[in-house]
Order: sequence, then C-alpha cells, then structure tokens
Amino acid sequence: MILEYNLQFFAKDGPGGEKTEEPTSKKLTDARKEGQVAKSKEVTSAFELLAIFALLYVWIEKMGTYFVGNIYDIYSQIPEFIKMYDGDVPAQTINMIFIKSMGRVLLLVAPFLLVGFVVAFVCNVVQVKWKPTSKPMKPKFSKLNPISGFKRFFSINSLMELFKSILKIGLISYVVYSYLKKNMPPLYLFYDISLQEGVAKVGTLVMNLGLRIAVWYMLIAIIDYVYQKIKFKNDMKMTKQEVKDEFKNQEGDPQIKSRQRQRMQEASRRRMMQQLPEADVVITNPTHYAVAIKYDPDLYDAPYVVAKGADYLAQKIKESAKEHHIEIVENKPLARMLYANVEVGSVVPPELYQAVAEVLAFVYHLQGRV
Repeated sequence: MILEYNLQFFAKDGPGGEKTEEPTSKKLTDARKEGQVAKSKEVTSAFELLAIFALLYVWIEKMGTYFVGNIYDIYSQIPEFIKMYDGDVPAQTINMIFIKSMGRVLLLVAPFLLVGFVVAFVCNVVQVKWKPTSKPMKPKFSKLNPISGFKRFFSINSLMELFKSILKIGLISYVVYSYLKKNMPPLYLFYDISLQEGVAKVGTLVMNLGLRIAVWYMLIAIIDYVYQKIKFKNDMKMTKQEVKDEFKNQEGDPQIKSRQRQRMQEASRRRMMQQLPEADVVITNPTHYAVAIKYDPDLYDAPYVVAKGADYLAQKIKESAKEHHIEIVENKPLARMLYANVEVGSVVPPELYQAVAEVLAFVYHLQGRV
C-alpha cells in the first residue's frame, strides 16, 4: 500500500518553510502602514513617570503654598456661607464654590498633564518616527475568533507581558517598602505641624519615592525595548517562498516577462526585415554575422544600419537580400565591428567611415551608380 503525504506538513513555519530571510523594504513599509512597529510602551511610561516626578520636585513648594492658600481658603468659606444663610445655602452658591475649586485644582494639575502629553508624544516619535495611521483602529473580525484569542493568551508574548507585570509589581513594592521603612518615623509627627508643612512633607516623600520608582522602572523599560526590537525583527522575517512571491508581485512573473521580451524582439525583427529591402548592401563575415547598410544623405550625414543579425537571423537577412537583389559583400572584420558596436537605426561611427565608404563605393560601381 502506498501512502500519500505532503512534505509541507513537516515545515517549521507553514507552507513557506522556516522564516530565515531578512524582511524586505516593502514588508517593513506594509507593516508600518498596518501600525506594526518596534515600540515599547514601558519606555513611554518610564519617561512620563520620571518627568512628572521631576516636575513635582521643582514645583513642590509652590504647589503646597498654592494648595493651602487657594483651595483651602475656598473651602474655609463654606462654614461662613452656612452661618450666613442659616444652614440653607442656595444651590447657585454651592455650584459657584465647586466650579471655582475645580478650576483651581485644574490649574494645579495642568502642568503635569501637559508634561505627560509632551513626553508621551516625544517618546513615541523617537521610537517609531512620525507617520500616523488609522488602520490599527479599524475593527478586525479575526480578533473575535476564540481559537486565535486562545492562542494569543498562551503565546510567548503573553508570557512576556505577564513576566513584565510581575517584575513591575515586585520592583515597585520593594522600592516602596525599603524607602518607607527608612522614612516612616517623621510621619508620626504630623500632629505637631501645620497643614501647609504637612502637605509639603507628604509631597517631598511622594516625590522622592516616585523618582526612585521611575529610575528603577527605566531598567524594565530598557529590557522591554530590547525585547520589542528583537521580537519585531523576528516577526518580520520572511520565508524564501514569501521573498519569491513578493519579487514576482513587484517585478512581475519572470516567465511572463520573458514572453513579453520575446514578443518585443519578434516585433522588432519583423520591422527590421520590412525595412531590409531599402538597404544598399549587406556585409557578412560570411556565416555568423550579417549587417545591412543604407546611405541616405537626406536622412543622415553618414550611412546607418538598417538590419543586423547573427547565425539564424543572419541567414534570413542574406536570403531576403538575395530576394530583393541587394548586394552581399563579405568583410569579416567590418561585419563583426558593425554588429558589435552599431544598433539598428544608428549611424556608423566615424572610425568606420572609410571601411564602409569603400564597400558602398564598390557596390555603387557594380550597380553603375558612379
């Protein structure tokens, strides 16, 4: 009994085989259009965290003063309003207080929002350059496939994301624990200080802790950036069959192009053979080459090549010359020089003027034209 089998089932990465070839520029361009780039979200998060806490470090004293001097003053007016209106404060007044306080809070956090936006924008542009695309936002029904989703859930990428999450939680927990352990005693003295001092101390504590977390988070970002680069490079690799298919799509099927070239050559030969009867002489070597020459002073200042050919085509030129009573002259070196250096429709180069003129003079003498 003979069993049929397909060797492609044994290929590592599907019908095209193993992905061993570097990605082509077209593959990278198409991936970029689809939003597939080597980008680490952790780099953006790390720089955002560092920038925000650096801003907090610069602005911590002003922020404490602003918080106490403005927002606290607004809310301290509430008891006065309650006393003024005998406990029945109008809704309009409450709305005014709320809007004013929210405006002050917005002014307080606006620099952090702006810095976060600018840092995120710069980090993404530096990583992947500026070329926005909306294709990643388009819905794809393939993502709704439960089998594909199950595969993604247990993929290497998912395991790497899980590892990063565990690493981030563990690292941040360690940094927070070790820092608070050293700086916890001053927090017990808060009941002896003013609110403004308390806010400043808490801000300083949060700021120092945040800077430490941001610096350690950079380590995770660097590891993830290197991983994303390597992963993207491996994902973009192509099989030999994919490279061949892409070349065919870009350059065209070699067999089709060969047939097109053959048709063009045949059309050119037909035109050449149609113009052959206009020639004055055919110069041969005598078996391998044949070159038909024409001199028309009204058209060109020098003789030009009407037709040329080698081997089989040379024989066809000589046969056509005999049919149309065109003189055939044997001159081996001249035939080879003309065939190798002058294209059909081009004039004879100056260095061959004398040799061609001698042949034409001989032919004209035979025909009684001189």
